[in-house]
Amino acid sequence: MAGYTIVNLMELENKATEDGPTLEARFARSQIDSEHIGVSHFRYAPGRHGARGHAHREQEEVYVVLSGSGRVKLDDELVDVRPWDIVRVAPATFRGFVAGPDGLELLAIGSDRPEGGDGVHTNDGWWGD
Repeated sequence: MAGYTIVNLMELENKATEDGPTLEARFARSQIDSEHIGVSHFRYAPGRHGARGHAHREQEEVYVVLSGSGRVKLDDELVDVRPWDIVRVAPATFRGFVAGPDGLELLAIGSDRPEGGDGVHTNDGWWGD
């Protein structure tokens, strides 16, 4: 096996097809053969957010805003984000993003996770609308 992997995120399958054209989600952890790092790409249409937030039991994550603007909900706090903001989120903190008027594009980087994942979701309606 080579000591490196090169993958184009935009060539990976969009795993959010059930949500229609308002969300794109591409996950590269398994495609880059990494034991310790996960990289994902998200693109939200203007005003789009998921019904639920999520947290992790063990995995810490960092999000980099690539373009657009919006807000991140961290537990019960809403914080505005803009291009090149970096948001580090501790495992137990529930998080979710909502896109502003120009949409929101994010790169998510995750640390080690246990076999099978460690994600925990909130109930529907977490955003309160």
